[in-house]
Amino acid sequence: MKVVFLAFFALVSTALFAQPKANDYAKFSTENFDFGKIKQGVPVTATFTVTNISKEPLIIEQAAPSCGCTVSDYTKEPIAPGKTGTIKAVFNAAALGPINKTITVKFANAQDVKFVKLSGEVLDAAAYGKIKNDKSQKNG
Repeated sequence: MKVVFLAFFALVSTALFAQPKANDYAKFSTENFDFGKIKQGVPVTATFTVTNISKEPLIIEQAAPSCGCTVSDYTKEPIAPGKTGTIKAVFNAAALGPINKTITVKFANAQDVKFVKLSGEVLDAAAYGKIKNDKSQKNG
């Protein structure tokens, strides 16, 4: 009898303390955005679409970029079940080289967070101009 009681208690307490996960509420069209090769000092924008896959309104509480070179904006009003909202990230690179940035997304309904990522490569004006010039000659 003691074993049955303990098993029942363990089962009930696990169910009571189960925390809702972001994946239970939100589905992103993509979690990774690749800018490709971009020009230094010229802002570029990535848009992430998030769909509410739950049966209750989805609220984005925060979309926090990992650095000061990225500014985010997101849908502030509740997203109805089955509907979509957006998270926009504007990246403005001062430094040359690879881009690997993260935006941490917190939902009101979930205990955990989701991460969306930005990637690409920042080139100086001369290198970027050469790539653009090479592409236009191939397409022309």
